[in-house]
Amino acid sequence: MLKFRKGATLAIGVATGALVLAACGGSSSDGGDSSSSSSGGDSSSSSSSSDSSAPTPDDGQAGGTLSILTSAEQLLSLDPQVIYTGEDLAFLGATIMRSLTAYQVAPGDTEGTTLVPDMATDTGTVSNEGKTWSFTLRDGITWEDGSPVTCQDVAYGTSRQFDTGLAEGGPVYGVSYLDIPVDEEGNSAYAGPADGTGQELFDKAVTCDGNTITFNLNQPVPDFNYAVTLGFSAVPAGMATGEEYANKPMSNGPYKIAEYSKGAGGKLVLVRNEAWNKDSDPYRLALPDSWVIDFGIEETVGEQRVMQSSGDDAYAMVQSLTTAALPVVFEDAQYESRRIDAFDPYTIYAAVNAEKIPDEKCRQAIGVALDRDALLLNAGGTYAGELADGVVKPNIGIDYAPTGLWDGLLGQPVPGTGDPEFAKKLLAEGNNCPTEITVDYGQTEDNDKAVAIWVESLARAGITVKPNPIERGQYYGVVFKDGNEIMFGGWGPDWPNASTVIPPLFVQGWNLSKVDDKEFNKQVQAASVELDREKQATMWQELDKIAAQKMWTVPTRFGRDQRLAGTSVGPIFSWAAYGSYPYPIMYAAQ
Repeated sequence: MLKFRKGATLAIGVATGALVLAACGGSSSDGGDSSSSSSGGDSSSSSSSSDSSAPTPDDGQAGGTLSILTSAEQLLSLDPQVIYTGEDLAFLGATIMRSLTAYQVAPGDTEGTTLVPDMATDTGTVSNEGKTWSFTLRDGITWEDGSPVTCQDVAYGTSRQFDTGLAEGGPVYGVSYLDIPVDEEGNSAYAGPADGTGQELFDKAVTCDGNTITFNLNQPVPDFNYAVTLGFSAVPAGMATGEEYANKPMSNGPYKIAEYSKGAGGKLVLVRNEAWNKDSDPYRLALPDSWVIDFGIEETVGEQRVMQSSGDDAYAMVQSLTTAALPVVFEDAQYESRRIDAFDPYTIYAAVNAEKIPDEKCRQAIGVALDRDALLLNAGGTYAGELADGVVKPNIGIDYAPTGLWDGLLGQPVPGTGDPEFAKKLLAEGNNCPTEITVDYGQTEDNDKAVAIWVESLARAGITVKPNPIERGQYYGVVFKDGNEIMFGGWGPDWPNASTVIPPLFVQGWNLSKVDDKEFNKQVQAASVELDREKQATMWQELDKIAAQKMWTVPTRFGRDQRLAGTSVGPIFSWAAYGSYPYPIMYAAQ
């Protein structure tokens, strides 16, 4: 997922075959988030009838309340144009926020990443050699106040991607793809609805004919119907132009916000939306009467409550497990039916701020000094995944190839424990390498331990590390505005093509590393518009290798995801599209 949009900068476009979403912005931790991904069906023409989107769990029951216990003190945003972490997309998409298309809710890599209709009657109709896409809205979709959701509302929501008044960080595929002119620096001639400059250009690129919305693109995008799952959600036309919409958005899903209080002891309470029309929404079962997210619950406390599963905690779940809890949960048969262990879409890494550390030798020294083995062990060992060699993960498919990062790409092999002497050599070769750096991280018990490993291992190379813990729910909002030399991060592709990994991380919106490399950008652009899929794959492989060598990130591991739910929560499986629980079909057993 992408982050801040200075001046609504143009994002690099994508021109690929039909692929599927895996998930986007990952954890702010060095201990990951989860799920896997794989290819879906053909997206090049109108497909998938409305019936195909209806889930059919065997034993779902209506009623009751499901709760999520989290150490975070808030959600980063509730704004449909800003939400970009896989877990939030999955949960809020199941409850209050609908999109034109969505992902089938089912176990399995293929079934769980198959594109289906949501607000639209099908998965879209493409014409004009891939440059024009149209979607027709279902009848009967309403806002929580009973007013209809219109084509104009979808167009207005899309236009908010260009709004520089929004908190930066949401997906900007509209900015990337819509046929709107840009200036020499790549800034869109449309300044968003808050400013209004260039509104006529947007209105030409996005048109409404009754309940049919048409997107006119600047290039062929055969998988644009996957892109509309991100940031194209409706907002009541003219309702909100800036950040004020984020705390109380208007719902068009089966639930609405009854309470949202941030901080320790705060909570998000969702209750039934009486105006929701089930006939317009075969995608969501909406079985619980309410959902509650309890904020500020200490991680060990939350997981112990779910493990014991007594009283209301039988209906509770946690979205991750601490390292200490993993062997307990996964070596005891009593938890077998309510635990998840899945290979997820995320690469866990540390972004290295290229503005603050411009010399690549200095950046390489940091990666070389780091004890990656200790980080993996701290995160759970084999439960946590395996050591990473770049930002493109093997389960993405043909776009992955080993970069050789730790096998000689930097001049000599680097052991998993780090090589302080080699790091010192690189520091001596570099220009004005810092001997003191600050590491930003989302604070959790495991992350406190992870940053201690950073402190100890870099000290062996003569680099002093200052930890900067940040409240987990606010983490990305803070680091995108004022990130230090090192920032923990996690990333999963928006769908299985490295066009949703390399450009976001090093060119466009989720560029935590503050990279601005013109030659690299040119190569990214060339790969983005390459229609020969096999040739494109080799281009992404080479770009992953270049990024690894320049050490704009220190890749630490390819992650796995573990989580646990109470005894009265169902169904329990990893939804591969987001590496999350299957929120749209979950129920509280009565």
